[in-house]
Amino acid sequence: MTLTTLTQRMRPRTPHCADCPSGAQGHTADGTVGAPARTATGVPAWLRLVSAPEDKASGKLWDGALDAQHAFGDLDGHRPALLAVHDAVDDGIAYRAELSVRVDAPVLSDDPILQHDLQLPDSWWNDLAGTLEKVAAVDTGRVAVRQQYMERAIPEFVGIPAPAVSRWATAHADVHWANLTEPLRLLDWEGWGQAPEGFDAATLYAYSLLQPDTAARVRAAFPVLGSPAGLAAEATVCAPSNDRFGTGLRNSAAAEPAWSPRP
Repeated sequence: MTLTTLTQRMRPRTPHCADCPSGAQGHTADGTVGAPARTATGVPAWLRLVSAPEDKASGKLWDGALDAQHAFGDLDGHRPALLAVHDAVDDGIAYRAELSVRVDAPVLSDDPILQHDLQLPDSWWNDLAGTLEKVAAVDTGRVAVRQQYMERAIPEFVGIPAPAVSRWATAHADVHWANLTEPLRLLDWEGWGQAPEGFDAATLYAYSLLQPDTAARVRAAFPVLGSPAGLAAEATVCAPSNDRFGTGLRNSAAAEPAWSPRP
């Protein structure tokens, strides 16, 4: 079955997740649906179909996966490679089908906020730190976090002036436990771009706060956390104006501070 045929079959199902094919994962809020598939030669793959009004089918999120493939490749096997892309337009709606390497390992948590302790080997943490270091070193004009957002949200929600950003670096920008597997695969590359140094580490730390042992392991793996260089990233992640972490995590965060200087 060709990628074009798969797009045609899935296209009518996109608006209604209840109509998604068996095994599919639908996200009607952002117009995406995903399902297991196979390449023309029978290799297992993952098909993601995204839709938007034709005049809005562009920009960071629309092109994120394709841009990531060009910028990063498969990151030594830690990022599912994008195999093919097919674009179509029907009745004023643009569709993009993306065929990627299928990841068989389950994600480490169904919830982005970690609800149970994880016992991961040192090699996994080393792989994650090394992968994010490679991502940070890539030059890009894409933007994940804007200075204007920091200057507005940090004073309003954190109660301090926005810290100066000592260095901007490329970030995945959505590193949480529902986007990670073991062995390490880092999923969902739509929103990557420039952010304050340490933003990915700070994001994962915030999503780990309900599990103190795992949160401590995140801090150990990423020395930028708790350092002056990482303050801007941590303050940005603490600002909850986009409800990034949900009320439950914010209410429980008092159990462990989201930012504290290292001794």
